[in-house]
Amino acid sequence: MRLLLPLIAVLALTLIAYAGVSGAGMNYLFGVFIPYAAFLIFLIGFIRRVVQWGRSPVPFRIPATCGQEKSLPWVKRNRFDNPFTTGEVIIRMLLEVFLFRSLFRNTKVDLREGPILRYGSAKWLWLGALAFHYSFLTILVRHLRFFTEPIPFFVKWAETLDGILQVGVPAFYQTDMVILAAVAYLFLRRVFVPQLRYISLANDYFPLFLILAIALSGILMRYFFKTNIVGVKELTMGLVTFSPKIPEGIGVIFYIHLFLVSTLFAYFPFSKLMHLGGVFLSPTRNLANNNRAVRHINPWNYPVKVHTYEEYEDEFREHMKEAGLPVEKE
Repeated sequence: MRLLLPLIAVLALTLIAYAGVSGAGMNYLFGVFIPYAAFLIFLIGFIRRVVQWGRSPVPFRIPATCGQEKSLPWVKRNRFDNPFTTGEVIIRMLLEVFLFRSLFRNTKVDLREGPILRYGSAKWLWLGALAFHYSFLTILVRHLRFFTEPIPFFVKWAETLDGILQVGVPAFYQTDMVILAAVAYLFLRRVFVPQLRYISLANDYFPLFLILAIALSGILMRYFFKTNIVGVKELTMGLVTFSPKIPEGIGVIFYIHLFLVSTLFAYFPFSKLMHLGGVFLSPTRNLANNNRAVRHINPWNYPVKVHTYEEYEDEFREHMKEAGLPVEKE
């Protein structure tokens, strides 16, 4: 059921959009109102989550480390896996955000006869995650051509590089196939790896099915079903300029695609996809490991009245002398 329910939900969303547009003629609802509402939910929800995380107290320095920390001068240390300065933390964060360095260092464990634990490299997850995120980013950049006029130069560069193979007409974009393969890998990994299947929940499968449906509807719209691109551009520019209107001749496949994208936007702030913003606020990543060099005092410590040893000795010094106990002050 953890796998079936998300699939049914995505199929239901597709049918709702199809019935709403082709059957009930609610083009304005699915073309204007729902996208605006979804973007508003995304914007408010994203900011709210980030502000909540930013206001959360972090009383201890708990950076995740997997290398030698700074100690004695002749001991070689790992600057980026165990950063000591803010500059090293920034480099570590850049490597994490753009290259997924922690996934690259990931290992797998197998229990063999003996029993023997065998550790090995596990680069497939890193490669799949890298392919998924960068193909998604490229597709997002390419879609900016529908929301800008004139089209920025970097959007044209992304389109040129993505369609460099020049296969067929319209030009074939490599990221269309890459994102399908990456999503399929991430899904099959959760299905066939027993440990992952055991801990996977419905909210792990739902975004995968949703993104897969978005990618498939986009591919169908580009390569198989004729779509009024001029009308789509007119609609999207109307949304951006807050003068929305529904042009004629836009097929139902576009509204299905737009509704699924709107669902993803609205779902984003309430899902694990919020690691997009959370990675920058994770205390296991964004703090320097300088606990041995700097004393960090929790600013939220409750003021507690303590009885120091000096006060204790002042109070009981004579009794301590009579009992033969050593004292620091005579």
